[in-house]
Amino acid sequence: MWQAQVRVDLDAIRHNVATLRDLLAPGTRLMTVVKADAYGHGMLPVARAAVQAGTDWLGVATVDEALTLRDAGVTAPVLAWLHSPDRPLHEAIERDVDLSAASTDTLREITQSARKVKKAAKVHLKIDTGLSRNGAAQKDWPALLERAAKAEGDGYAEVRAVWSHLACADEPGHPSIARQLAEFHDALEVAERHGIRPQLRHLANSAATLTLPETHFDLVRVGLSTYGLSPIPGQATRLKAAMSVHARVALVKAVPVGAGVSYGHTYKTLKDTTLALVPLGYGDGVPRAASSRGPVWLAGKVRRIVGRVCMDQVVVDCGDDEVRAGDEAVLFGAGAAGEPTADDWALACDTINYEIVTRMGSERTPRIYVGERT
Repeated sequence: MWQAQVRVDLDAIRHNVATLRDLLAPGTRLMTVVKADAYGHGMLPVARAAVQAGTDWLGVATVDEALTLRDAGVTAPVLAWLHSPDRPLHEAIERDVDLSAASTDTLREITQSARKVKKAAKVHLKIDTGLSRNGAAQKDWPALLERAAKAEGDGYAEVRAVWSHLACADEPGHPSIARQLAEFHDALEVAERHGIRPQLRHLANSAATLTLPETHFDLVRVGLSTYGLSPIPGQATRLKAAMSVHARVALVKAVPVGAGVSYGHTYKTLKDTTLALVPLGYGDGVPRAASSRGPVWLAGKVRRIVGRVCMDQVVVDCGDDEVRAGDEAVLFGAGAAGEPTADDWALACDTINYEIVTRMGSERTPRIYVGERT
């Protein structure tokens, strides 16, 4: 009998991929982002489900993630975009992984690896349009383009795309969106003047895919929305949350008014009550910030964690209700049966739904997949 598990509905993933495709104009392609173990959902099962549902591309942060996909037999186009200096890139090039370059140094390392394997690297040139994170600065963009054009001419690179990333697309109407879109158009014009005419232009993340069709260009990159969650708080969508987190109550006991609960006695019972011990803790991905705040569905209603979240367990106050050892508790899910959602947990923990789902899953809290197909 299982004790705790993370359930992932792959049919929900397929539904979300199809729903997102419906938002796109004909000819615009869809990239499903499966970095960070598919936001905690499991990279390989999610990647396969997304491909089955018709995604065109897969996106990851690291080369190691991309090679894991290739090792598993995934043949769809893959882009990896985060490389530290001196990271060997030749295997990625050999195995048809597209690589991002945001500086002349990175592009040099890519082309050196391409020379080693005698194969042109497929490169996406990234311009920083205002996020001030990854991407070439505006003043460095012409030099990167010149280096890329030379690499193409030498046969060591194929510039497949020019791309960038939005800072505030999850805040509709934010003035930075229009500024970044204008900067991207300018960067594309500069690229053309340098002889760079990419097959793909991509800017939109999940939020922009849902709300800003003018940012879709040739390809959109969807991460969070693939998993049925919205990057815009309170936004209604047709997406279906794919993850739910379950545990079976380990112990139930009655305690008197004024009893201190969990480490430090940061919570004391307000009356005689019943406590249920749920075997999930921060070792399983439950944020410690959920102490005395996190919602849990148990015995037909939403209750709260009381006291500190521990490494392996949390305590839930059940009042006068009848609860038994072995009853199933749900930390979060789709919300259709009344259970809390990842958004509810994000609100309780003063964080974002991205972090809530990405934390979940471990060897002792395995992921169980619903809707697997061969």
